[in-house]
Amino acid sequence: MAERERLAQADSGEQPWRAWGPYVAERAWGTVREDYSEHGTAWDYFPHDHARSRAYRWNDDGMAGICDERQTFCFALALWNGTDPILKERMFGLGGDGGNHGEDAKEYWWYQDSTPTHSWMSWRYHYPQTAFPYDELVAVNGRRSRDEPEYELVDTGVFDEDRFWAVTVDYAKASPRDMCIVVTISNRGPDEATLHVLPSLWFRNTWSWGLNNRPVPVLKGSPGRLVGEHRSLGHLELHGEGEPPALLCDNETNSQRLWGLPGKSTYPKDGINDFVVNGAPTVNPAGVGTKGALYYEITLGPGETRQIRLRLTESDSPTELDLDVAPVVQARKAEADAYFADVIPAAASAEEAAVARQGIAGLMWGKQFYHFDVKQWLEGDPGSAPPPPGRRYGRNNAWWHMNSFDVISMPDPWEYPWYAAWDLAFHCVSIARVDPGFAKSQLLLLLREWYMHPNGQIPAYEWAFGDVNPPVHAWAALRVFEIDGGRDHDFLARIMHKQLLNFTWWVNRKDVGGNNVFEGGFLGLDNVGPFDRSAALPVAGVLEQSDGTGWMAMYALNLLDMSIRLALHDRTYEDMATKFFEHFAYIAEAAYKQGLWDDEDCFFYDVLRLPDGHKMPLKARSIVGLLPLAATTRLSAGTLNRLPELGARLRWLLANQPETGDVISARRLSADGRQQRLLSMVGQDQLLRILARMLDPEEFLSPYGLRTLSRAHLEKPFTVSLGGQDFTVGYEPAESTSGLFGGNSNWRGPVWMPVNFLLIEALREFAAFFGDDLMVEYPTGSQTKHSLTYVADDLSRRLIALFVPDSWGRRPIYGANELFQNHPDWKDLIVFPEYFHGDNGAGLGAWHQTGWTALVVDLILTLDRKDDPAA
Repeated sequence: MAERERLAQADSGEQPWRAWGPYVAERAWGTVREDYSEHGTAWDYFPHDHARSRAYRWNDDGMAGICDERQTFCFALALWNGTDPILKERMFGLGGDGGNHGEDAKEYWWYQDSTPTHSWMSWRYHYPQTAFPYDELVAVNGRRSRDEPEYELVDTGVFDEDRFWAVTVDYAKASPRDMCIVVTISNRGPDEATLHVLPSLWFRNTWSWGLNNRPVPVLKGSPGRLVGEHRSLGHLELHGEGEPPALLCDNETNSQRLWGLPGKSTYPKDGINDFVVNGAPTVNPAGVGTKGALYYEITLGPGETRQIRLRLTESDSPTELDLDVAPVVQARKAEADAYFADVIPAAASAEEAAVARQGIAGLMWGKQFYHFDVKQWLEGDPGSAPPPPGRRYGRNNAWWHMNSFDVISMPDPWEYPWYAAWDLAFHCVSIARVDPGFAKSQLLLLLREWYMHPNGQIPAYEWAFGDVNPPVHAWAALRVFEIDGGRDHDFLARIMHKQLLNFTWWVNRKDVGGNNVFEGGFLGLDNVGPFDRSAALPVAGVLEQSDGTGWMAMYALNLLDMSIRLALHDRTYEDMATKFFEHFAYIAEAAYKQGLWDDEDCFFYDVLRLPDGHKMPLKARSIVGLLPLAATTRLSAGTLNRLPELGARLRWLLANQPETGDVISARRLSADGRQQRLLSMVGQDQLLRILARMLDPEEFLSPYGLRTLSRAHLEKPFTVSLGGQDFTVGYEPAESTSGLFGGNSNWRGPVWMPVNFLLIEALREFAAFFGDDLMVEYPTGSQTKHSLTYVADDLSRRLIALFVPDSWGRRPIYGANELFQNHPDWKDLIVFPEYFHGDNGAGLGAWHQTGWTALVVDLILTLDRKDDPAA
């Protein structure tokens, strides 16, 4: 199969098929990297209004953009509808200080397709024909409160009467550095209209920052052609059909427009914008620069479509490019179809297959070139004024060692255009389904010396590398190892060595009392508690967290599993297996001894430990209390026989520390008649009692998965009085009405894919141990009992149902939006939102998130493979 051959060639280094890809962010403005302010006001320091005029420092952005793996050059699409005040060169949205629920993109685009090597990619955008309502979106969202929904682009009426352009960009590689491009423009409106289309090519500005005396590259233009020369890249050419004018300017800041100061170029970065929109003489008449565009003006009648064919190639010398790209495009599209037909089980419905394919496309398009030298950023660039002194004591000052220069999977290319460690771990599970080599390289990357802190902490994300993300890296590595066939023990060993450092960091830094229960703080659950867990507590004391403790018990079991797999090939790892077996037992036991388990409520709670030793459980029933279920695994008698030291240690613990027996003593025969043991934070009694709550529609079970907070708190919010203040948390199924953590963060009720995924995995592990002997009422109150396998399968189907049309033909993710539900141009274009309404499943948060929400791909592949007789 052609795509698998390309992947093998890329992995072996034979052919660099991953060298060019969609590694250009949808947004570079408003990011930490571009923020040189004193107090970290990134949205103000580099706003959207500056983006067209100001050269970026660390990376670039664009629409449907591609670049090389070092982002030496960028290619992207620019559009103008003839009425907007600016070219549409990048996606617009509101910053964290502009939306009533935080940052939010206010555009509609979709990642329709991509193979793992990016030999075939497809992208779609809907562009209004009337003036884009920039000011209206800002003003209306600014007036709305947190109790009101976001004011979206579709709400402004600009798509009424179908007055929009449907723009599709397809990419097909003729070779690793030879890209065939087809831009398809369709007038969906009722009247004849003109669209200005500007395929753009530029060099990322790395020469203006006073480093290494880097020479300025050159881009020259002639009708239908842009030709570039770069010292490291070599010769680059873009050819377009016909003879469109070539417009050239320099990728330099327009200092005159922004600050009233002389700039470096007469024809700065916004020169093409000003020429097209205002007719200003701002493009270089000599046809030379570092940023260029081929300028097409296309007039189409209602319903008409036109294509523009282009070709972008890196070569040793000038060449005449063949613009008959149709054979390459057709071949790559057919090869992509064949590849995905092999990946997606035959038992998957057509709708499920479409969801899986677009979910994978989002992951592939979510890769981004990420450059950030934190030390240099803190000190300031040699070619610029020194940064304010306060920056040395502000954001990320302890992460001076970090130096990123890699293609990394992003949570979302617009709202979160920077990697996040635990998001990345979830991404890799689904990425491994199509590109295990890339998934493994991503997991290893964040453990390298220039990412991981010398103290062993894994960097969290750009806004605060020192925040604490849940420790899911080892879990993801095991899943990727298994998906890849369970043979790459070198990968597993490399992961294991670095995870030992990180596990030690957790034990030393996040177990203040040394009692094997953990604090952790934020742990990604922004608003799940009555107060901000990442900030100072309202009173003196320590917050001992059920999720932090559950995560660490799971982490210990992950490292136990990893150690066992390695020890079966290399006995030196058996010591590690006994270490993590014992450490898990201590953590699980401590959760009960230190009061995290409430026997009356049958639930785990966070506990506030006060200086006088008094312990106050915070009885908000949330995902915090379900996470300990994820800490479970099985040990077979065969494994214990092959690793006698591990077996001996288990027997010693049972004999000498019988209190650990509740978490390690459960034994039974597996389906194949072999003895096995269950290691879990919960015994059978606790499991049944927790599941009674988890599977209750009046608590956690929604029609579309498990809620983050019990719906019981709708009528009875949890309130705690601390330091003379009342702190309350209540069930909110949609966007949070609290600014507790900031932004659009809300885990006070919505369905959240990653934790659902982990709990489904846990149910499958329990099912493998108990088999059909353990039945649970499902849903709670139904008086109908089912096996845990049935429950796991049904929860998977509920999550998949978010994306596929129901019996009325409506996708729950699109809620009451009739345009997305019914219009033939919109209804089959699928997004992968950050989280989902806890009652009706409508998509919320970052709409193009993909990232962790693409775990639905794994659910589809797992569930349908079970139903496939040929699997």
